[in-house]
Amino acid sequence: MARIVPDDWQHLEAAGAAARERETLALFEKGLPDGYTVYHGVHWTRLSEGFSVFGEADFVIVSPAGRVMIVEQKTGFLRETPKGLVKVYMQTERNVSIALARTVEGLHRRFTAAFGAGTYFLEELLYCPDHVVKDAAIAGVNPARIVDAARKGQLVSIVLDALPADEPRLPCAAKIHHFLADELALTPDAGALVGAAGTLVTRLAGGLATWARRLEFAPFRLRVIGTAGSGKTQLAVQVMKDAVARGQRTLYVCFNRPLADHIVKVAPPEAKVANYHQLCDWVSRDGGHVPDFGGPDVFGGLEQRFAATPIDARWQFDVLIVDEGQDFQQAWVAALERLVRPGGAWWWLEDPLQNLYMREPVALPGWTVLRETTNYRSPRDILDFMRDVASRPVPALAELTAGSPFDGSDVALSTYDEKEKAAATDGEPPAIAATKRAITQALSLGFRKQDIVVLSFRGREGSLLTPLDHLGPHRLRSFTGQYDLFGNPQYRDGDVLVDSIYRFKGQSAPCVIFTEIDFDTFDERAARKLFVGATRATMKLILVASQRAAHALDAARANA
Repeated sequence: MARIVPDDWQHLEAAGAAARERETLALFEKGLPDGYTVYHGVHWTRLSEGFSVFGEADFVIVSPAGRVMIVEQKTGFLRETPKGLVKVYMQTERNVSIALARTVEGLHRRFTAAFGAGTYFLEELLYCPDHVVKDAAIAGVNPARIVDAARKGQLVSIVLDALPADEPRLPCAAKIHHFLADELALTPDAGALVGAAGTLVTRLAGGLATWARRLEFAPFRLRVIGTAGSGKTQLAVQVMKDAVARGQRTLYVCFNRPLADHIVKVAPPEAKVANYHQLCDWVSRDGGHVPDFGGPDVFGGLEQRFAATPIDARWQFDVLIVDEGQDFQQAWVAALERLVRPGGAWWWLEDPLQNLYMREPVALPGWTVLRETTNYRSPRDILDFMRDVASRPVPALAELTAGSPFDGSDVALSTYDEKEKAAATDGEPPAIAATKRAITQALSLGFRKQDIVVLSFRGREGSLLTPLDHLGPHRLRSFTGQYDLFGNPQYRDGDVLVDSIYRFKGQSAPCVIFTEIDFDTFDERAARKLFVGATRATMKLILVASQRAAHALDAARANA
């Protein structure tokens, strides 16, 4: 029986393509004799070195002698074209032989660097259990090393023929095992990589939180202008922890209620956390006024009452942190200033690129300004995509730096025709049908439902997703639009979170499905909305756009 690394693979949750790979692992474990090792890594990454082969090699088999075989598994339908076998992903076709060749070439380079040229043997095999290759000559892979549906019963024997057990052991055999098991920091599935990625990105983005807190001046008024994923949230949390440790009263105020709810979970319990209108509500209630959240313009009324309410020591703080400052209004600055004790510190965190309401930036005369343009959160190709398509309407995008260790996440684009009649028999709008397909794609990549967030390009009121509690078989978790007596938002129970980009700003998710992307003109506002949605993704971005929006994005990219 072969050894499988990682050895807890049987207990991992898997769906879609990941489930099929578990079937193959079981086949290898039972069919290959003792002495063979199978390294399974749908998602590999060498986190400490910034080297990523995200989603490349499916299996690497090492014989007792140390001979190595890369096995690339392609399930589902394939197309045979004059250029070779291709796998269709949503609207994109990927050449199977080219992908396999790149994986082999990459491992060759690293083996050569680690062990020396000519000291190892590296084989390759393409396994497509659902497809019969009709013309092996044009497949782009050595026909002897293609195991298709017609030959899948011979998979193990073909591997054994290529990796004989009785040949002399290579001097570097032990080093090869060490390299694959330790140096590559193998993680078994997307779920595992999510945790590893989160840990690494948190560490990388922690630089801002480290050195910004070392600044000293009086009065302390610091305006941090940082791009998405630069570490502003980590900075805010660390500032709160520092203040609480010194016994200081601390208040964090942001614009979006969902962000405030998220910060409550990571902030020290001694700190007060609220969005601006929550704060207005608290102060109003403390003054004896109970707002009617069912009435007209309740939030405008809260703003006015807060600004007019006298502030005493109960509502004054040693440290005030304002987040999402780009969404704040000038009048709110004076209202908030009353909450800072004499000699207190005031932090203002903002990202002008996430100014979706197109408001004029607030004036903060005399404040010290700190700028950070590095995004550590989003894979490099997502930032490259945004630069290509949106740097003309938003020139500041060209100044951003990619600091993420991840690349090659492959931004996926699926289109729908907004002019088509509702799909087939159930009257389903094309945008909804396309979103369902995107969720299926995300699950097939190994992401769990809790790792996926569906974001609408439209506001909550204009989204087709807002009234839905299910999307196909998937239960949706979404804001109902209702608040309880204390102003807390009410959510539907579900597995996949659905929200608008307006409400999800400041947060992130491993896999983001950014849907209902549609606009008449790809102007500055549309580009900013695209940037906000795209940079919520920490590992995978799937865009679901109307045909006219997709054409505009393609044209922008072609002219970049």
